[in-house]
Amino acid sequence: MATQRITDFLATRRPNGPCLIVDLDVVRDNFDGFRKALPDSAIFYAVKANPAPEILRLLASLGSNFDCASVAEIEMALNAGASADRVSYGNTIKKERDIAAAHTLGVSLFAVDCVEEVEKIARAAPGARVFCRVLTDGAGAEWPLSRKFGCVPAMAIDVLEAAHRLGLVATGVSFHVGSQQTDTNAWDGALADAAHVFRTLAERGIVLTLVNMGGGFPTRYLKDVPTAKAYGQAIFAALRRHFGNRLPETIIEPGRGMVGDAGVIKAEVVLVSRKSATDENRWVFLDIGKFGGLAETMDEAIRYPIVTARDGDRKEPCVLAGPTCDSADVMYEKVPYPLPITLTVGDEVLIEGTGAYTTTYASVAFNGFEPLRAYII
Repeated sequence: MATQRITDFLATRRPNGPCLIVDLDVVRDNFDGFRKALPDSAIFYAVKANPAPEILRLLASLGSNFDCASVAEIEMALNAGASADRVSYGNTIKKERDIAAAHTLGVSLFAVDCVEEVEKIARAAPGARVFCRVLTDGAGAEWPLSRKFGCVPAMAIDVLEAAHRLGLVATGVSFHVGSQQTDTNAWDGALADAAHVFRTLAERGIVLTLVNMGGGFPTRYLKDVPTAKAYGQAIFAALRRHFGNRLPETIIEPGRGMVGDAGVIKAEVVLVSRKSATDENRWVFLDIGKFGGLAETMDEAIRYPIVTARDGDRKEPCVLAGPTCDSADVMYEKVPYPLPITLTVGDEVLIEGTGAYTTTYASVAFNGFEPLRAYII
């Protein structure tokens, strides 16, 4: 929901066009919540969620580490005040020259999920530490991440053995249970797989020390989600269940859970219409859509809370669409969105929970619309 600071900003600044406003106080509170929920896990903020310099500087000052997907993100984290030993190159798909560039910058922790990636790192970053990502099924996640990243646990054993043979430090295992994961027990199966990899490699003389438990921590959209404390309790219980008293070093990579609820997009109604005289649903067109930063409405996966000044009036289902000349630029149609029947052209709407994965998903200039502007307060 919009904090008082965001409400006051919009009332006094009145920015034109769609824009994102992020309240840093909420980011700070979320960081503290993760630190309390999993006090023994290092926090590696997923820079991709929102790389605004102000957010990165705040998190660096609080002691956060950073999960980066590119050399550009690594440079952002370093410019924000993080040292290279607080950075993980967490993308499993990297050009060899980018691995070399990261290594030159001092980064020594890299993600892999196949022998071919290990071979690149051995050439470009000799002696680096690597962790292997294992597949998960993503069950319970509103934005699953399975299949493209990771390998089966049996292959992870081979990958880490290859890393060891090539002079790299086989450090551990990583996984991601899916973004916007609402099941607090989703980490259990992945931790069981990680423990199996640990045990098997220990029998072969390779001692792993790290489990990167990824992100997946949710933001509240239209439905309540468990607290960080609830996730922390479930994850710690799973760690104890599968690793006993020999707990590994652990990492978490919150992105959406760190910044999602800190941001609100201010948008405007451009048009309200129907497609026929008998059309049951109005079409409400906003000045922002999938190509303006709301890409996560793809397949209607993420349903954002939308607040208007007319919410006291009766509501009826609407098709909600963006302003561009692309028929894919429709956010909600399969499950129409209830909006006030009095909503009209020129009305402002607030799209809540949009602090993550919006500004960086926005197109550069599709249809001539400028990228989503952001104000960090």
